[in-house]
Amino acid sequence: MKQILILLILLNIVFNSYGQQYRKLHMQSIVVDSHNDIITAAFEKGVSFDQDLKGITHSDLQRLAEGGIDVQVFSIWCDGLQKNPFAYANRQIDTLYAVAGRNTSKMAIIRTPDDLARAVSQHKLAAMIGVEGGHMIENDVEKLDSLFRRGARYMTLTWNNSTPWATSAMYETLDTLQLQPKGLSYAGKAIVRRMNKLGMMVDLSHVGEATFRDAIAETTKPVIVSHSCVYKLCPVFRNLKDDQILAVAKNKGVIQVNFFSLFLDSNYQQKNKTFLLAHTAERDSLLKLNPEPYFADNKLAEKYASEVDALKAPLSLLIDHIDYIVKLAGIDHVGLGSDFDGIPSPPQQLNDVTTMPLITKELLARGYNKKDIRKILGQNFIRVFTQNAATKN
Repeated sequence: MKQILILLILLNIVFNSYGQQYRKLHMQSIVVDSHNDIITAAFEKGVSFDQDLKGITHSDLQRLAEGGIDVQVFSIWCDGLQKNPFAYANRQIDTLYAVAGRNTSKMAIIRTPDDLARAVSQHKLAAMIGVEGGHMIENDVEKLDSLFRRGARYMTLTWNNSTPWATSAMYETLDTLQLQPKGLSYAGKAIVRRMNKLGMMVDLSHVGEATFRDAIAETTKPVIVSHSCVYKLCPVFRNLKDDQILAVAKNKGVIQVNFFSLFLDSNYQQKNKTFLLAHTAERDSLLKLNPEPYFADNKLAEKYASEVDALKAPLSLLIDHIDYIVKLAGIDHVGLGSDFDGIPSPPQQLNDVTTMPLITKELLARGYNKKDIRKILGQNFIRVFTQNAATKN
């Protein structure tokens, strides 16, 4: 009996030591999340993310700190149906500045790698701005420049909608009429060159394969893929095929893995279809209020939380996608782009931003060393940010 008790005590010491090890590593690393939609979620819910939003959103300012997130790129997003997407984008940026202004001891909006280093050293959240969708510049390079001056440090060339100068993954995959030539137009290539000159990272999440190829060929700076996963593991139109992953590596860019179950788990689509069929009438009513499917799906996810929890991808699949990119392209080309507050179904256990240390725990369990984990958690993204900011063309 005494021996069993001693064994239990030793096991408890080992378990606690392991728990402290992964948490210590996570909290001491610079953790970057390249995509979070809390600004849009706060707009829609009529709240502010410097409030306590537990049970309402995936994120708030306090919980970002609890999750050990040092650098958060806040997505500026609209679906393009607005009369003036550029003005809408600026309203969201205004909101971020207002929150930062109220919380100067907790966060700082950063524009340069030096700003980032300073904020981290002062234990403040380094808040970056990413524009999710080229439609927000309204086909006007001057508006691109304006967003850069306001602090935007990446722009996703397209969202699900195409622009006149770039075709999206959704368009290239699902639009059988193909009314617009695939890829970047002459104007689109000029926009990529302008982003390079400004030092604004070119983001290739959401873009079609033709746009991806054109952008990779045109850019002189490393790209990011701010919130996407691996097509081979989960064949949905938003994920990257092997040749795209290798092209990002050759470009010295970085792929930030998305947490959405739909992009992680090849079984999720069928399970979710069954769930939506069970709630068809209610979803149709929500779509009449707002035609954007993400709105309806998020509302249903909130109302039927226990059903939605059962659909979630295992956390292990998120690590599988990271593993795949590392084995194919190398450790220098993968990071984290959660898409929290823009997705109805994060993986099991990753219920909100406070659970981010579990990723570090799983990476340690897979045998990653501390140096490589720090690259995944943030160093790879910071390298690409620094290389884009460095030399003007």
